[in-house]
Amino acid sequence: MLRVTWTDPVTGKNGFLVVHNIVDGHATGGTRMRAGCTLSEVEGLAYGMSLKTTVFDLPAGGAKGGIDCDPKDPEAPGVLRRFLAAMRPWLDTHWVTAEDLGMPQEIIDEAFADLGMDQSYHAAIANSANPAETLQRVQQGLAASVPGGQLLGEVIGGYGVAQSCLGVAEKWGNTPDRTTVAVQGVGTMGGAAAWYLHEAGMRVVAIADAAGTLTDPQGLDIPALLENRNVYGEIDRSKVPDSVQQLPREAVLFVPVDILVPAAVSYAVTQHNVGAVAAKLVVEAANMATTPEAEVELANRGVPVLPDFVANAGAAAWAWWLLTGKVGVDPQDSFALLHSEMRSKVAELIDAWDNDRIAPRATAMKLAHARKQLHATEIVGQQQTAAL
Repeated sequence: MLRVTWTDPVTGKNGFLVVHNIVDGHATGGTRMRAGCTLSEVEGLAYGMSLKTTVFDLPAGGAKGGIDCDPKDPEAPGVLRRFLAAMRPWLDTHWVTAEDLGMPQEIIDEAFADLGMDQSYHAAIANSANPAETLQRVQQGLAASVPGGQLLGEVIGGYGVAQSCLGVAEKWGNTPDRTTVAVQGVGTMGGAAAWYLHEAGMRVVAIADAAGTLTDPQGLDIPALLENRNVYGEIDRSKVPDSVQQLPREAVLFVPVDILVPAAVSYAVTQHNVGAVAAKLVVEAANMATTPEAEVELANRGVPVLPDFVANAGAAAWAWWLLTGKVGVDPQDSFALLHSEMRSKVAELIDAWDNDRIAPRATAMKLAHARKQLHATEIVGQQQTAAL
């Protein structure tokens, strides 16, 4: 629907906004910041958000923001604020954004506050029936803490990824304690996924951050490793036990495991490295983690890929459940609803794979298109009723 390329007047760095579609007046999708971010990347992400909102029946279309800047660059905070100020017409009325790669939620919210907007869900809050009540619910929900000391909003996406993994293991008759996992990324999504998989009893034998891969076939002490992360999601190597082997960053993709969870960057598994992937299942916690060519090769080898717009949709779904009052501030309500929604969708995808070798992405796309058709029929019916 819309592609915007913005150039920062101070640094010359570029930012992008892509709106794939608008539903009920809104389009939703996070804002990422990374050196090398491109318009085509943001286009793909916006389309993926459109699929997420459709599959999970959310009252919004898909959009995405991206900034071509290293988040560690001293100029990054200023670039972010100037980008958001330039996108203000869309942020005031339609675009609901949030954290993404390289951009924590608290940093986004600080920038919004500086611009006179309460929170990054600003447009949906302002357009709600009771903005003050909605804002209060959102603020309380985002501030709710969970066991382990983290905020609900920081872990709900990773919890959904963990439920995807656990759902497949259950369908295949594998108990958590006999299931091994490798996780690429220890940020908001990867870290939380590893935490909840570890808590459920799965053996996380490899995990990677920007500095490299940490692996132990006996299983890593995930809580201890996550406790020693810095703000950029990197683990302090001085506090890693001697029993843990340290390998190059990409090695996490090639560890022989039951489940591989790429949760860091887009295009992690490509036609150039897919031959070395030794997992039995890939669960996309990162957006566009697997290239189409690599996914085809994995399917030909009998390795299904759970697509990002299902597996990692938990954070987006939860945000809109919170905005619309479907969940409140009790974390257990959010966990219970996401558990139910994710397990049912994953079961449908894996059944089609197990019974007919239909790729999970194909089944999920079919589900999305069916729901789009249903929504279109409902709108026509509403319009005909209004006319009468």
